[in-house]
Amino acid sequence: MSLFNFWKKEENLFDDNITIDETRFIVLDTETTGFDYEMDRILCIGALVLQNGIISIQDSFEVYIEQDHYDKSTAQIHGILKAFVINRPGESEALQQFLTFLGDAVIIAHHTIFDVTMINRALERNGLPVLTNQTLDTAYLYKRTLIKSHLFERKDHYTLDDLADKFDISKKDRHTALGDAYITAIAFLKIVKKLKEKKEINLNQLFK
Repeated sequence: MSLFNFWKKEENLFDDNITIDETRFIVLDTETTGFDYEMDRILCIGALVLQNGIISIQDSFEVYIEQDHYDKSTAQIHGILKAFVINRPGESEALQQFLTFLGDAVIIAHHTIFDVTMINRALERNGLPVLTNQTLDTAYLYKRTLIKSHLFERKDHYTLDDLADKFDISKKDRHTALGDAYITAIAFLKIVKKLKEKKEINLNQLFK
């Protein structure tokens, strides 16, 4: 499968009888040493289960990965110091733990292409198969909730901070992988609620 096939929108990915609520979503975020897909590395993966409209804090995943590459400048953003966590697993072990947690769930992230591409690059480095899970992007979905009007100026890109401010979500744990995953999960629930207010939608229609 091509690395970017997860971004392709297809017709009727799921049985129309499967509801949004009963679907198992994994809301994830990665903290990385930078934004270069080839040179930078994942410092931490944080993920939460979202199902039946419930964010399952008890069923969460967080792993800090042992680093050979480290960029001090990005530590000012994510706050992860080189010796922050003792006994961190190597990249291959951390990825296998994440794949077990993920299963065949639908992935939700904010600007999904970055997180999934970083994870796929890491999987390829370790001889593991890339992700084939379907994905949803809260940045894209949020745009679908906005009123189309010449009186309202829409931005090309909406940050996670934009969504947190819009939906009055606490940013207390912003820029931690698990904290950002939690903000994304709340934003997703609020987006789905808004989309349902506009018209009845099913799971497949989220991918349109």
